Amino acid sequence: MGRRRAETKGARGADGAPNLVLTGFMGTGKTAVGRALAAALGREFVDTDEAIIAVHGPIPEIFAIAGEDGFRNLEQTVAAELAVRTDLVIATGGGMLTRAETRVVLAATGRIFCLTAEPHTIMDRVLVDGVDERPLLAGANPEGRIAELLADRAEVYGQFEPVPTDDRTVDEIVTDITARLAV
Repeated sequence: MGRRRAETKGARGADGAPNLVLTGFMGTGKTAVGRALAAALGREFVDTDEAIIAVHGPIPEIFAIAGEDGFRNLEQTVAAELAVRTDLVIATGGGMLTRAETRVVLAATGRIFCLTAEPHTIMDRVLVDGVDERPLLAGANPEGRIAELLADRAEVYGQFEPVPTDDRTVDEIVTDITARLAV
């Protein structure tokens, strides 16, 4: 019953506007753009990684203890919780929508945009935070790993409306998305 309610509510916006979901690879600007987009639209912002960290601790520790599959299970739970709400701007983790079940839940609740960037741009952005905070980039060649993961996820990311972020400010990206919403 809860799932049907979420699908109906999200798809039709019965209790409010459908959610806006930002997905894409790490370092494409989902959190920064999501915060600014939420402020511009007067909506609540939710970062799924931050929601998981608040309850379960740092992501590298979750990966160390539960592995990637355990982390994806937590993401799926967060997606289900958010799907019963409306008027949100949601920034997903970079791999959150690699699971079909999670894609279905969030697609039913609103419109999904995929923020994109070239591998060198992603690497530059990720280096600012430190590669150590990115468990999937562990190893000797993080830039090679970025290219590999982007190739692995291309089909999933290709299902959503692309929003390029290379050489663009957060404000320019927000303007781009809000213009698309007006159409």
